[in-house]
Amino acid sequence: MKREKLYKIGEVMQYTGLSRQTIHNYTLANLISEARRTPSGHRLYDESVFDRIEKIKVLQSKNYTLQQIKKLLEKENK
Repeated sequence: MKREKLYKIGEVMQYTGLSRQTIHNYTLANLISEARRTPSGHRLYDESVFDRIEKIKVLQSKNYTLQQIKKLLEKENK
């Protein structure tokens, strides 16, 4: 059985260069989602978060607002 690798917020920060607050804001805005939480309530993210964050960064570089990005990502997932 292959175990899925989950990443703590600090690891996501390290790999993406984003701040803890930015990742938290993206989570609250439903731009990214946690895979689950630890028993102590810490968020854990799966591998897909990195592709999602990369898409957000590309769209931001094209001057899309977070609200516009959210709508684009929602359409993409339908």
